[in-house]
Amino acid sequence: MGKYIIKRILIAIPVLIGITIIDYAIMCMAGSPLEMLQGPRVSQAAVEAKKIALGLDKPFYIQYFVWLGQLLHGNLGYSVKSYQSVSEMIGTHLGPTLLLMGVSLIVSLLMAIPAGIYSAIHQYSKGDYAVVTFSFLGSSVPGFFLSLLLIYIFTVKLGWLPSSGMTTLGTKGGFADVARHMVMPVIVLATSMAGSNIRYIRSAVLEILQQDYLRTARAKGIGHFKVINKHALRNALVPIVTVIGMEIPVLFGGAVIIEQVFSWPGLGLMTMSAITSRDYPVIMGVCLLSAVVVLAANLITDILYALVDPTIQLD
Repeated sequence: MGKYIIKRILIAIPVLIGITIIDYAIMCMAGSPLEMLQGPRVSQAAVEAKKIALGLDKPFYIQYFVWLGQLLHGNLGYSVKSYQSVSEMIGTHLGPTLLLMGVSLIVSLLMAIPAGIYSAIHQYSKGDYAVVTFSFLGSSVPGFFLSLLLIYIFTVKLGWLPSSGMTTLGTKGGFADVARHMVMPVIVLATSMAGSNIRYIRSAVLEILQQDYLRTARAKGIGHFKVINKHALRNALVPIVTVIGMEIPVLFGGAVIIEQVFSWPGLGLMTMSAITSRDYPVIMGVCLLSAVVVLAANLITDILYALVDPTIQLD
C-alpha cells in the first residue's frame, strides 16, 4: 500500500505541472488583467509601468516559470486586484466551501443510499418508479434554476430563509444562524448529487441481487435483512465508492455557481470575482487547488477499494 501511494504521488506531480501549464496558457490567451484598468483617468504610461511591475511584459513561458518558482518556495503570489496574499485569500474562503461541500455530500448520501437500495429491492414497484423519477429530476434540473426557485419560494414568498451570505449582517452568527443560511444551497447541491447517485446505487445493488451466492444465502434461511445489508450491500460498495470519489471534484466545481447565487463566502464567490477581474494569481491558485482535490479524491478512492474489498490488491 505504501509503495502504491508513493507511486501515485510521483505520477501526480507531472500531471499537476501539465495542468498548470494549460491553465496559464488559457489565461494568457484570454487577455491581460491590465485591460480592466484602462480608461480616461488612467494614462497609457501608467498601464505600461504597471505591466512592467507585474512582469506581464515578458513572454508567456517566462511568466509561467516565474510563477512556478514562487510556487516551489510556497508563495502563490499576490492578487492583482486587492494585493492580498493568494494563500491567505484561499485559506480564508476554504473553510466555508468545505463546510458547504461536506454537509451537502453527507446529505446526498443519506438520501441516495437508502433510496437506491429501496428502489433495487422493490424493482418495478410504484416506489421504484417514484425514486427513479426523483433521480432524473434531481440530476436534470439546473442548479441555478433550482436555486432561484427556492429563493422565490422560501425567501420572497414565505420569508422563512435568508437568500445570501453565511451569517446575518449585524449579528455574531452562531450555529443556528449558519444552519439557516445553509439550508437552500445544501438542498440544491445534495439534490443534484443524489439524483445521479441513486441510479448508480440502484444499478449496483440490482447486479449484486442477481448473483448466485445471494440465492444460496436465501435458500439457507438467512433473513432478508441480513441478505441485503450484510451480503449484498457490502459487495455493492465498490461501485458506490467510485461514485462518491467522482462526486467530490464535481461538488468542488458545482459549488462555484451555487456560492455565486447565494453569495456564500467561499472559494466559488472568490473565483468568480477573480475571473471577472482577470486576477491571474488568484485564478491559478484556485486551479491548482482544484487539481490537487481531483488527484487526491482519485487516490483516496483507490485506497478505499482495498478497504472495502480485501480481494483487490494495489500494486
